[in-house]
Amino acid sequence: MLLYLRWRVLRNSGHNFRPNFEEYSFKLEPLSPSEKEQSYSFSRSRCSSTGSINTLSSSAHNSDDDDDSDGKSSVSYKERRREAHTQAEQKRRDAIKKGYDWLQELVPMCQQNDSLSGYKLSKATVLQKSIDYIQYLLQQKKKQEDELAALRKEVVALQIMKVNYEQIVKAHQNQPGNAALQVSDEVKFQVFQAIMDTLFHSFNCGLSVTNFTELSAGVFSWLEEHCKPQTLRDMVVSILQQLKNQMGPG
Repeated sequence: MLLYLRWRVLRNSGHNFRPNFEEYSFKLEPLSPSEKEQSYSFSRSRCSSTGSINTLSSSAHNSDDDDDSDGKSSVSYKERRREAHTQAEQKRRDAIKKGYDWLQELVPMCQQNDSLSGYKLSKATVLQKSIDYIQYLLQQKKKQEDELAALRKEVVALQIMKVNYEQIVKAHQNQPGNAALQVSDEVKFQVFQAIMDTLFHSFNCGLSVTNFTELSAGVFSWLEEHCKPQTLRDMVVSILQQLKNQMGPG
């Protein structure tokens, strides 16, 4: 150490100094306490710096590992989320397709168009046909409700008429002397048969059944001519007179 310091001093002063190591005899001399302390401090600082470098390198390595693991976990989370979204979207599309298939099976107009055209109907067409069919069903429902209300009113009216006629019949039956004036069912049937035969004869002679149009026109004409109240009255009186003459007096 002393030899090195001398060489540095001579070199800085400009002398050409080339040490002849043969001239010197190296001896290991014990270090003084101050030199020991300096040497210990130097070696300790080198160790601490080396430890710091090792610590930094290990910390950097650990940080890289953490970053890699965080990156992998982030990527895997995104992949799982993307896969879940894809599955949910597929389920939604399957449900929509199934609903359209059900509509096409339920709506008769969709089935008719599909079988006639030979190609699959678009979703817009299926929806429009479904809307039209629903409107048709609503109209039919309203029509049937109106018919039901009319039938109920008719039933009520018939019940009232039935009660009134029953009261009239009871009133006539309770009157004295009606037993002698009662007509048998056979006579009633003869009167009814004679009336129907007369009407059918006039109906058959005055109508043509070549086609429906002529038949309809003939029915209206026959009703206006042979079914007027005065005409029916005269016909019934004539039939009763004939039956009376056939049965004789009494």
